[in-house]
Amino acid sequence: MKLYLTTKTFFSRHLSPMRMFVFSFAALIMLGTLALWLPFSASSGSLRFVDALFTSTSAVCVTGLTSIDIGRDLSFAGQIITMILFQVGGLGIITFSIVLFILMGRGISFKGRELTQSAFLHTPKKDFYLIIKKVLLYTLIIESAGTLLLFFRYVQEFTVPQAFYHAVYSAVSAFNNCGYSLFPDNMMRYQSDILVNVTIMGLIILGGIGFIVQQEVIAKLRGKEKKLSLHTKIVLITTAALVVAGAVCFYFLEMNNVLKGATTQTALLASFFQSVVPRTAGFNTVDIGSLTNSTILVIMVLMFIGASPGSTGGGVKTTSFAILCLLVFNRIKGNENVNIANRTIPPELVDRTISIVFASAILIGVITALLLLFGETGSAPSASRYQFIEYVFETFSAFGTVGLSMNLTPKLNDIQKYAIIMMMFIGRVGPLTLAFALYSSRKRRITYAEESVMVG
Repeated sequence: MKLYLTTKTFFSRHLSPMRMFVFSFAALIMLGTLALWLPFSASSGSLRFVDALFTSTSAVCVTGLTSIDIGRDLSFAGQIITMILFQVGGLGIITFSIVLFILMGRGISFKGRELTQSAFLHTPKKDFYLIIKKVLLYTLIIESAGTLLLFFRYVQEFTVPQAFYHAVYSAVSAFNNCGYSLFPDNMMRYQSDILVNVTIMGLIILGGIGFIVQQEVIAKLRGKEKKLSLHTKIVLITTAALVVAGAVCFYFLEMNNVLKGATTQTALLASFFQSVVPRTAGFNTVDIGSLTNSTILVIMVLMFIGASPGSTGGGVKTTSFAILCLLVFNRIKGNENVNIANRTIPPELVDRTISIVFASAILIGVITALLLLFGETGSAPSASRYQFIEYVFETFSAFGTVGLSMNLTPKLNDIQKYAIIMMMFIGRVGPLTLAFALYSSRKRRITYAEESVMVG
């Protein structure tokens, strides 16, 4: 009893909400790794440890990058394990732990409440249990609807049990913005299928906008909310703008390349699909490795921005991108504050946004350097120059927890895989969250004598 109290006291003092968040993902990744490493998870033999770790990390961090063929190399049990991992990883292990505690009739700690509310809400609310209930309810409804729609299509080419299984796997993967697919060509076989494309895109967008946005929009439609919050307005406007802009760019940049010869319907579906998935689900209906350099650049920008806060996606988030744009716009107008819709964004939030963007950019540079440093060195630099953009693209994809790849992931060596694993983990928990978890979470405000420097 004394040992239990001592252990509990130690963890309560040293496990801040941020550390609990990071630790929960790390623990789930290791648990998933051990499960996938066992022989029953592979279709033949067993996975190498690095591949099991890579697959588990990618699933828990809802990335979608994979060094193996999920449909071929994993057994049915292994595939179910991955589905559990990206479902729990998408909504957060803390959320499911709280549900378990509720079912057991146990109380929830203050840290648990704080962590869960910060993950889903921009403003803490008192109705904590209602939040958890609605998160799970919305998830169940959306994933069930997606499964039903996909089942209607899959049943045309598979048996009923197979169609249902493929539909469930695809729907859960899409809503959690993972991008894992049981098909060897991902979704390329359904490039012209309206039902599959629209369903997958709808699931990705709903999973990527965040719970609070879902709740406010539903409440507004039902007449329970008079107006949407500033957060929801920014998320919806930014998401719509990025999807449309990305689709237009993809269409015109690829009309004489991968879209050449395609019908107008197929070209539009492919353009919108590849505009939605970089934010942040790695499905694809075209060969990413065959895209033009201009399109690759557009996709990398979308992957860097990512999904919205409180969602199942990664990236620096749509709100961060919007705040940066508003910061530039307001500075041009001569405003010291960041103003929008008769509201002022708090200066601390603007500072945090800038820190997130710069930390993310530096991190991407470091991981890309590691991939290049430990890459193949046998060929001449001029002959391997194309690998640079592949490594950069892979790093952006891992950071944004996207899962798109220029067919590079299976070719990575073990050291490069560990670098991408680290990138996927940091991309999911966030660079600042990880930094605060490693160091003190207490705010420090130290001021010294001011001295000017030249800039610009």
